[in-house]
Parts: sequence; structure tokens; C-alpha cells
Amino acid sequence: MYTLKLIKKAAIACLFFCGLTANAQDAIENYDQGFRLGFGVNAGYVLDDPYDFALGGDIRLQYDLTQRYSLTLTTGFTNLFAGDEWKDLGFIPVKAGFKAFIWEDSFYLLGEAGAAFAVTNRDEYKGTNDTSFLLSPGIGYATKYIDLSLRYEHYTDFPIANNGALGEGTGQIALRLAYGFKL
Repeated sequence: MYTLKLIKKAAIACLFFCGLTANAQDAIENYDQGFRLGFGVNAGYVLDDPYDFALGGDIRLQYDLTQRYSLTLTTGFTNLFAGDEWKDLGFIPVKAGFKAFIWEDSFYLLGEAGAAFAVTNRDEYKGTNDTSFLLSPGIGYATKYIDLSLRYEHYTDFPIANNGALGEGTGQIALRLAYGFKL
């Protein structure tokens, strides 16, 4: 009698777990994991002197882990435009990040970190680093093809004008408009 009850409970538990596994498998199989590629333009307000504004372009490779979570790899070129007395600073950012859709599969949070490699006018700022740590949190809205985001980007080691002297560390608030598609 005890053995029969145990077999029934085991059978019910087995059917229950098989049902859960089948539903989870269906959800995973129905979602098409894969890569997306996006091309974006960026415009930003730089927070420290001597820079007036930033302008750039980027390429973002995104791997969708699930419908809500993705990994990103972004690179491109950004130029920090300076006033008359200083030279512009151009750099290549290389960032890796994590994107999480939080509302209606369209609104997302994005966090990226990496390095920014100065490539133009870096000799003008002797005594500062050619490479800077780069941290970039942001929010955005994405459709099947269009991605619009707002982010803060901080460069820990790029030069700034500090009361006529040379200091380090600046940031920008940037708007990104991109076109993306599945690969």
C-alpha cells in the first residue's frame, strides 16, 4: 500500500516536471536567439571645459540571450569639440555591456564599460593619458529597426581645463539614434 502511494506521488511529480520542462523548452525554442547589428549617430553635451559638444558614430553588435536580456559590444569614433584655445580630442571607444528590457519589450536599461583610445590631437595634451577608462549607463527605446537612447558617458583620464591648468576626467550626456537589424 505504501509503495503504491509512493509510485503515484512519483508519477504525478514526474508528469508535473515534464510539463514544466516542455513549457520552458517551447518558450526557448520559440524565441530566436541571435545577433543584431546597429549603426548609430551620437550627439552630446560635454560637461567640462574646454569642450563644447561631442559628435560621433558607432557600430553595436548585440547578442540576444533572451527576449529581455542582451549582451553588447560597441565601437566607433567620437570627437570632443573644444573652444578656440584648445584642440579637439577624437577617440575610439570600445565597450562591452548588458542590456535589459524593463517595460513592454521596448524600453531598456543599458550599462557598458570599456576603454576610450585617443587618436587625434593626443600630442597636444602631454602629461595626460592616451587611453581612458569609460563607463556608460543609459536608458533607451527600441523597435524592430530603430533604437533611440540617452546615456551618460564618463572618461576618467581625458584632459579638461581646470582654471587654466590641465586636469583629468570629463563626461558627456549623449543622445544616440541608430538603425539595427538581425544578422
